[in-house]
Amino acid sequence: MTDTRDLGSVVIERLFDAPVDLIWKMWTEAEHFKQWYGPSGASIRTATMDVRVGGRRLVCMEMQTPNGTMQMWFTGEYREVVSAKRLVYTESMSDENGNVVSPTDMGMPEGHPDTTEVTVELEDVGGRTKMVMTHAGIPADSPGGIGWEMAFDKLNAYIEGQNR
Repeated sequence: MTDTRDLGSVVIERLFDAPVDLIWKMWTEAEHFKQWYGPSGASIRTATMDVRVGGRRLVCMEMQTPNGTMQMWFTGEYREVVSAKRLVYTESMSDENGNVVSPTDMGMPEGHPDTTEVTVELEDVGGRTKMVMTHAGIPADSPGGIGWEMAFDKLNAYIEGQNR
């Protein structure tokens, strides 16, 4: 396994005008997660989430391209679950059955790790939520880093819709 620390990390801090419990649900309940995850133009067709240490996750992201619909599947395992505080899970490209697929087979550059790790830390700041997300194993300037920024914009818009 590649040491993801050597490849860099995307670290994003956001302040959401929503309570910690709501932001936690956005990360841990499939019906909410499907509404915001992925870059602009992406939709989540499948999100299976067994949020407990050792539990598995399987996510299918779809995007329309000039050549038709493109699907990307991701699988992983929850490593740490501290309700409304900290969530740590692995992420690997996969097939629809959750079998890990080599990143180079999916068109990623040579050296991209088979498995990366996402850490989400939440903190109550006067009824608002400070979120720090670290995705270890991908460089900050990678498409994945840009995708996270777009996803969090979608998350913010989705939360605003929930608060109406």
